[in-house]
Amino acid sequence: MQVSLLYTGFKLLTKLALVLGLTGLALRCLARMLAVRPGDAYALASRALVQTQQGQQAAALRTLEELVNLHREDAPAWFNLAYLREAKGLHAEAEAAFRSALALDPAMDQAWYGLALVLIQARRFDEAVLALGHNTRLQPLSPFGWYLLGRVHADRQDPEAAARVLAHLRGFEPRVAAQLERELQLKAARAAV
Repeated sequence: MQVSLLYTGFKLLTKLALVLGLTGLALRCLARMLAVRPGDAYALASRALVQTQQGQQAAALRTLEELVNLHREDAPAWFNLAYLREAKGLHAEAEAAFRSALALDPAMDQAWYGLALVLIQARRFDEAVLALGHNTRLQPLSPFGWYLLGRVHADRQDPEAAARVLAHLRGFEPRVAAQLERELQLKAARAAV
């Protein structure tokens, strides 16, 4: 009972510190929470978030790796690890983490999008199209997946597919469609030179 109260007190103090912007205090409270409950998923995820906010990407990466090693079934933890790996340019490692997140939660639309970004970086456009297909089915009215899908079709040298995406995008997000159209025209002009 006393351990639970101590943990709860540090958790409340952590939340208050974060609301007040006292990230150093929040990290100290999270360390205390982890001393009371080693390997606690909430405390580890929160510590990684605060470390990221403070620009401590390497520390956040280590924290997230600890989190997924202890809590292998935590799809959001895998997603956060993948996102941070991708941001650090660790594309193969990011792909593996995105795939782990998706194995646990195939309906995680942002993980499909992140996986597509990694696949595009590796110039694996056909696989990126499949990942973006999942993303756009899960988020049919989000312009981001559709926009990226149009660009990938252009990169695959499939102007008809890119035009279909553009037409679809015009139906619900004309400003994003206009941006995509400008980029596709520019890409076509460069290819013609």
